[in-house]
Amino acid sequence: MTTALAVTSHGHMLSPPDRHTPRAHIFTPPGEQSLDAALTETHTLLEQHGYLIAVYPATLPTPFLHRLHTIRSILESDRIALLPTQLPPLATGVLARQLRQLSLCDFSPGVLGSAARLLGHYIHAGALLNSVAKLDRIPVSLTAHAKSWVPGAQFGVLAAPSPALVRVGGSGEAGTLEGPQYATRLTVAGSGLTSDWVTRTLAAQWRVTDIHEAYLPEDSARWWGTGKLVEFAAAISDLSVLYQLVASVRRDECHWCGLELIGDRCAFCSATLPPEPSHPAARAVRAQDRRPQGPRPQAPRPPRPQEAPPPPQGQTTQGTAVTSAQGPSVQGQPDRSAQSPQGPSAQPPPRRTDQPSNAVTVHQGVPRP
Repeated sequence: MTTALAVTSHGHMLSPPDRHTPRAHIFTPPGEQSLDAALTETHTLLEQHGYLIAVYPATLPTPFLHRLHTIRSILESDRIALLPTQLPPLATGVLARQLRQLSLCDFSPGVLGSAARLLGHYIHAGALLNSVAKLDRIPVSLTAHAKSWVPGAQFGVLAAPSPALVRVGGSGEAGTLEGPQYATRLTVAGSGLTSDWVTRTLAAQWRVTDIHEAYLPEDSARWWGTGKLVEFAAAISDLSVLYQLVASVRRDECHWCGLELIGDRCAFCSATLPPEPSHPAARAVRAQDRRPQGPRPQAPRPPRPQEAPPPPQGQTTQGTAVTSAQGPSVQGQPDRSAQSPQGPSAQPPPRRTDQPSNAVTVHQGVPRP
């Protein structure tokens, strides 16, 4: 059973790095599609793939967000994962493209959905802006606000994984943005500004392997506070590296829906893992529970009478030999007089002298002299 990916904007549908990477489904805004049509499309995706993961920006308009939750509620399906992200629009498309690549691997739907939060920490996303006067996504100092009114001023802004801002002059940059320490692919999309600083200066500083140009998402201008910008995102593009990154994380089982997950939260039911116990013995028990479940061990078989272990040396058994017509004598049976109501210390009654002293043979419970 495979997993389908979905996005909420055509700008988040980036071209695949190869012909094997599948496309993602694009949800239509509620003003352009009826609810019945949206339900039919989503139900068809679940029938074809089994699971659906939708990646959307945290700034998604409220009516669109309500539409997604309505679809999930009406279908009553726990196989739909709704994953908001704080990344900028272009980086959201890069994250969705990475999940599309990983959907070809042997990861379970729970692991693939949980990988979205993990991969988001390895994406360096930012933009080249001509003004930061209306930028409210990252902290901006008063000095930077004042310099935004200077003609020809440009700013290099980094939004993820940690916010940063530098002034870019006409002859070069006044500062540098801290980039990734691993091989990445730089995706660039611009409107109204030249991208020379991004494709030459920044790409050389970050030592990217290659540069991919894309269309600017329609919600980028609203996210960055200006329509003149060059948005960029550096991320891992090698599928083998992505696979090793996700596969190296410890997997757990969601105690609510039973799916596999990495991290501390299930992508499908949003249940969090219980806190780790503080006692070492309890932690050992939980670690034992995380091991793969194999066949149930069989309970040890109680020993048969002939397999009873011999008594220790120097001690004697309290059993007696009983001769029965139904079978041979059995050694080791407990003395029935020890289980009488008088207690184990009760003495047997005195022997009558008018009875014969020879042994008694029992035949079907009727004594014969």
